[in-house]
Amino acid sequence: AAFLLGLQARLSHVEWVSASVIIKALRMRKDHAEIAALRAAAEAVDRVVARIPTVLRFSGETELAISRRIGAMTVEEGHRSAKFAIVASGPNGASPHHEPGDRVVAEGDMVVIDFGGVLDGYFSDTTRTFVVGEPSNRQAEVHDVVLRANRAARDAVAPGVSCADVDRAARDVIDETGFGEFFIHRTGHGIGLEVHEHPYIVEDNHLVLEPGMSFSVEPGIYLPGEFGVRIEDIVICDESGVDSLNRSDRSLVVVA
Repeated sequence: AAFLLGLQARLSHVEWVSASVIIKALRMRKDHAEIAALRAAAEAVDRVVARIPTVLRFSGETELAISRRIGAMTVEEGHRSAKFAIVASGPNGASPHHEPGDRVVAEGDMVVIDFGGVLDGYFSDTTRTFVVGEPSNRQAEVHDVVLRANRAARDAVAPGVSCADVDRAARDVIDETGFGEFFIHRTGHGIGLEVHEHPYIVEDNHLVLEPGMSFSVEPGIYLPGEFGVRIEDIVICDESGVDSLNRSDRSLVVVA
């Protein structure tokens, strides 16, 4: 802002407008090389997800300790850097952007893990939800609803479909099960050189999808004082429909 304010003071006769109106259409549609970079990043974090149940112990560890280990694993799998690793356990899972802290993970906790980083200049971003020990019926039910919402939204992706339609596909599943008030954020965001960019998969965005557009599909249910569930995949809209870049296990995985 300091540079912009200085320019505005010296060029008072110039009209200033957001550059997004010019570049966002270019940024939204990825070419083959960009899609290849996004795919490599997604495959790398998928490898981390596959390692989590066998490498990490949850019970008795703090969220922050688990977060740091996941960040290290992300780099081990080829990322230049790990940019974030949300670990939200038990009631903390009801906060979509929880900052991992000193809470000690315990038996019976649901644990939302949302992480990503940069590989060859392009971002990864994925979320899976785990449970420490056998899940309760309620935990299993909520996870199943979110999984079906994730699948419905991914299945809705195709050229000519609007961002709002994809959001609605996920929201309808959650609404129909009575958890609609607990899905408290948009279904997804674009991804590329930044972790959040156009297009945004939200109910009031009537932008029509085109081949090459890349974005997340990440429905969630957040129950205050109990737990949260989110399942997130990066997808590409291609000529025939959807290409899910993340393909790691989406089921509710039991960890120790």
